[in-house]
Amino acid sequence: MATQFNLQINFLEFFIKLGLDFQVTKIIWLLICSLSVVIVAVLGVLVIVWLERKISAAAQQRIGPEFAGPLGLLQSLADGLKLVAKEEVIPAKGDSLLYILGPTLVLVPVILAYAVVPFGKNIILTNINLGIFFWIAIASIAPIGLLMAGYASNNKYSFLGGLRATAQALSYEIPLALCILSIVLLSDSLNTQDIVNQQSFFGILGWNIWRQPIGFIIFIIAALAECERLPFDLPEAEEELVAGYQTEYGGMKFAFFYLAAYINLFVASLFVSILYLGGWNSPIPLNFLPLDFINFSSPELQVVEGFIGISWTLLKAYFFVFFTVLTRWTLPRVRIDQLLSLGWKFLLPLSLGNLLITSALKLIIS
Repeated sequence: MATQFNLQINFLEFFIKLGLDFQVTKIIWLLICSLSVVIVAVLGVLVIVWLERKISAAAQQRIGPEFAGPLGLLQSLADGLKLVAKEEVIPAKGDSLLYILGPTLVLVPVILAYAVVPFGKNIILTNINLGIFFWIAIASIAPIGLLMAGYASNNKYSFLGGLRATAQALSYEIPLALCILSIVLLSDSLNTQDIVNQQSFFGILGWNIWRQPIGFIIFIIAALAECERLPFDLPEAEEELVAGYQTEYGGMKFAFFYLAAYINLFVASLFVSILYLGGWNSPIPLNFLPLDFINFSSPELQVVEGFIGISWTLLKAYFFVFFTVLTRWTLPRVRIDQLLSLGWKFLLPLSLGNLLITSALKLIIS
C-alpha cells in the first residue's frame, strides 16, 4: 500500500533550501493550512446549500434555483455576496461586546474541527492521537456563543433561543460522546485515522455500523439535534421565536451563524462517515484482490489512491446530508419538552447501556 507522504516536512525542507528561516517557514505553513481549512469549509457550505435547495425543491415537486449560474450553482455565492454588502446594526440597549463575540465563538470551533478530519489515507491536517476527543471538546464551545448572542441582543425571542440552544446541546452532547466512546473501545484509539484503518479489512462488512447499530442510530439523532436540524430546530423555530438567537443579527454576523450551521452539518456528516461507514475505505475489500503486480509506492498511484479515498469519504458524508434534508420535509418539529425528554430520558440511558454492553463484550473477547 501507499507509503506515508508527509506534506509538511517536504514543504518545510523546500522553503528552507530557498534560504528562509525555519520559524518563518513554519508560520507560512500554518497560514496556508488555516487558509485551506477556511476554503474547504466555505466550499462545502456552498455545495450543501445548493444541494439542500435542489433536494427540497424535488421533494415539493418544484424546480429550485435556476437563474444564478447553470442550474442555479451560483445562487449560494450570490446570497453570500448579498450578506457581505448588507448593513450591520448593533441593538442600542444590547451588550455590544458579547453581540460581536457570539457569532465568532460559534463559527471558529466548527471550522477547527476540520483539522482532525481524515479525508483520505494520510490526508489529514493534524494527525493527533486525541483527534476524536478534540472534536468533542471544541463542539461544546459553540453553545456558549449562542447563549452570548441571545443574551446580548436584548430581545426576549433571542434570549429564549439562546437558552434553548444551550439546553439542547447539554441534552445531546452526552449521548453523542457515549456513542463515540463505544467506537473508541472497539478501535482502541482516539485517533481518527486509526478508527478508519480498523474498519478497512473486510470492506462494507467491517464497518462499525454493523458492530454498533444502536450507537449509530443514537449518533444520527444526536447529530441532528447538535446541528439544530429539523425536527430539532427549536432554538430558531420561526413560528415561535421569529429566528431565535439570530433575530437581531444581519450582514456578516448573520452570515457567521449561517456558515456555522452548515459547516457543523458537514463536519457531523464527515464524522458519521469516519466513525461508522469506513471513511475513505471502499465497500469492496481490496486486500483480498490479487493486486501484487501493482506498485502502490509510485507517486502517480498515491495521487489516484488519495483521490479515490477523498471521493469515498465525501460520498458517504453527502449521503448523510441527503438524509438530513429529507428529514426536514418529512418529520414535524417536536416541542421543547419532548426534545429534552428524548435526550435525557431515552437516548442517555440507551447510549450508556450500549457503552456498558460494548465494554463487557470487549473484555470477554480480549
